[in-house]
Amino acid sequence: MWSEDPATQVLAYRMLCRLEGEGWARDLKDMLYLDEDTLAWAEAGIARETGHRDSNGVPLATGDNVVLIKDLPVKGAGFTAKRGTAVRGISIVPDNPAHIEGRVEGQRIVILTEFVKKK
Repeated sequence: MWSEDPATQVLAYRMLCRLEGEGWARDLKDMLYLDEDTLAWAEAGIARETGHRDSNGVPLATGDNVVLIKDLPVKGAGFTAKRGTAVRGISIVPDNPAHIEGRVEGQRIVILTEFVKKK
């Protein structure tokens, strides 16, 4: 963390952020000095790492294909999306990491990430 190499500083910052539950990690993070550009780089990586994840913890991105792992009743559409249904080309809901959007039986629906797995 005291390295002059920006990549090493970014890695140290991200690791300390993951360990924030530990008191010693918070203390070390408080002692870490990063210039504005390096801090922006480190923060940008954290946002990607903690984004949308499927039921197995695999990161999801726009355009990924997923499979439903549970029968899901679709409110307002009058049908049930069956387990094993493939949802191709999902969209990420930017303000909620628990939601994705996809097309099932011709309907665009919001799906909870806990009920999908990445193909």
